[in-house]
Amino acid sequence: MPTFASTFAEALALLATFDHRVAEIVLLSLKVSGAAVLFGTLIGLPLGACLAIGRFPGKSAAAALMSGLMGLPSVVVGVVVYLLLSRSGPFGSFGLLYTPAAMVVAQTILVVPLMAAIARQVVEDAWRRCAEEFQVMGFSWWDSAVTLLHDCRHSLTVAVLAGLGRAMSEVGAVMIVGGNIDRATRVMTTTIALETSKGDLPLAIALGVVLIALILVLNAIAFSLRNWTMRRYG
Repeated sequence: MPTFASTFAEALALLATFDHRVAEIVLLSLKVSGAAVLFGTLIGLPLGACLAIGRFPGKSAAAALMSGLMGLPSVVVGVVVYLLLSRSGPFGSFGLLYTPAAMVVAQTILVVPLMAAIARQVVEDAWRRCAEEFQVMGFSWWDSAVTLLHDCRHSLTVAVLAGLGRAMSEVGAVMIVGGNIDRATRVMTTTIALETSKGDLPLAIALGVVLIALILVLNAIAFSLRNWTMRRYG
């Protein structure tokens, strides 16, 4: 039985030689997660801003629900999306099941509540400082939301990076709707789970190292941006 040291050495060798299997899997992971975060940004940030400054019945309940959905179980999302995209589902005719597009849909659903909740808090804090000024200038609530999203763009980058980290580390939903098909829908997290069960630990460890490195880099960027924003804008 190979030792931990020998297995880890083989994993590092895969990374050093930039093995094509690792490269393909990492690239697909970045494409799927990047697309999901793009859609999450377009949906989640405006939604969070509307929850922060909008006035409508049930606003507090909607904000609480959005915060609660931050911990939405990924396997539940995977099952729901699977049912929607299956042949008997309402969107089955599009043939999206077991494709990267289905994985993007599932990850988007997962990241939108997280990004919206963070955006709501950031915009709400800014709205408390600027509400009177905007009212004097006659801004509508939509104009106020757009302006605050622009003014808080540096702080909102943290929401985007948090969404990217959530998408890249997700395994349950993409496993269900993507099927973990080799060279088609196999991403880092699903490959790690599969290769570990098969006993191919060097590949699993190599992908794990890449995934951890990416998550650490994202967290470092988020931390640096937050500190820079606080120093610049107080």
